[in-house]
Amino acid sequence: MRALDAQVGLAGFANSLVTSHPSLFSNVPIFIASNIMATMKQVVTAVEVAARLPGYRAAALAWAPPLAATDFGPAGVLMGYDFHVTSTGPQLIEVNTNAGGAFLNHVLAEAQRECCAGDHALAAPPRDFGGQIFSMFIAEWRRQRGSSQPINIAIIDDNPETQYLLPEFRLAKALIEQHGITAIIADASALACDGQMLQLDGRRIDLVYNRLVDFALTEPRHAALRAAYEAGIVVLSPNPHVYALLADKRNLTLLSDTDRLEQWGLAPAHREALRGAVPKTVLVTPANASSLWGNRRNQFFKPAGGHGSKAAYRGDKVTHKVWSDILAGNYVAQAYAEPSARIIRRDGMPAKLKVDVRLYTYAGEVLLAAARLYQGQTTNMRTPGGGFAPVLELASSPDESTLSKCII
Repeated sequence: MRALDAQVGLAGFANSLVTSHPSLFSNVPIFIASNIMATMKQVVTAVEVAARLPGYRAAALAWAPPLAATDFGPAGVLMGYDFHVTSTGPQLIEVNTNAGGAFLNHVLAEAQRECCAGDHALAAPPRDFGGQIFSMFIAEWRRQRGSSQPINIAIIDDNPETQYLLPEFRLAKALIEQHGITAIIADASALACDGQMLQLDGRRIDLVYNRLVDFALTEPRHAALRAAYEAGIVVLSPNPHVYALLADKRNLTLLSDTDRLEQWGLAPAHREALRGAVPKTVLVTPANASSLWGNRRNQFFKPAGGHGSKAAYRGDKVTHKVWSDILAGNYVAQAYAEPSARIIRRDGMPAKLKVDVRLYTYAGEVLLAAARLYQGQTTNMRTPGGGFAPVLELASSPDESTLSKCII
């Protein structure tokens, strides 16, 4: 609580967060063996290398909108690589741009250092996480501008004051401003573009930390941001180009096709990392609809441009009506990877929650590991006892004494 208040610089911030977001943080950590963590990092590296191959880029951009074709340079701040840790090893479920939770999980991880110190290491940011995040924004600026640094950064979403992760926006703002740069939380529709600069209430915006889920900027209320991005007069991160190469769900069909990756020149070590960790994924088409329906219990269906698990379905839950929607939409089918589980104590009774592990990265470097605990088909922040949880990295599987010491 004190850490959250101190980070934002607002007394009572944490208490209000507990009231408004009762399922934001779980009260238990997640334990991961160091070899599993190393494997996940190898997968991140392999994906980032694959995304630079000309053949891969041509395939990914072929189904992306024209706006995504231009590469202005930015690599995309705080990418999220989401895994299920299964009995056969970690499985990459999806890749996300503008992955939420990093700033909140940073504070949570810092609070866990003392209570969970011991024979294991916290898979958390270094002490200077704030400095790393600031350096990340500066690096994005210089990838496009070459030198210097931005003066004004806007943290943009639709109606940010109503967003569930508004507390994170406030943490991001505080962290950026600690390094002498003005940060503004704003609604994307409030931006204006005069062809020379992007403005907010008459103030030039140099860099936008983009939290929109309109990944291709097609909505009319985002017209000013789109115009500024197309003209190259604002640094936008993450942007449509990064989304097209890494986060479009259709790209999982490329990453799970090691024969094609070999043809494109991906090195054997990277192919092997992806072969064992990316569940087989295919586009849902009229040609394979019948076979996918027959094998739906072993599939997970996701919209190509989906986010936050919206309109995503576990195959065994798919009804005929939902199947019609899937066929009419732009979906992929991914071989189902059973998530691991964590037992928590809820109202004095044990409860089993599913676990999703997220690696927050920048330009292929892992900055932070965190987990989300939930019940139901997909991740959510509504499960009592669930929510974000810190990740503790161990040399081997945890024993009961370790578990009991680290329940907070």
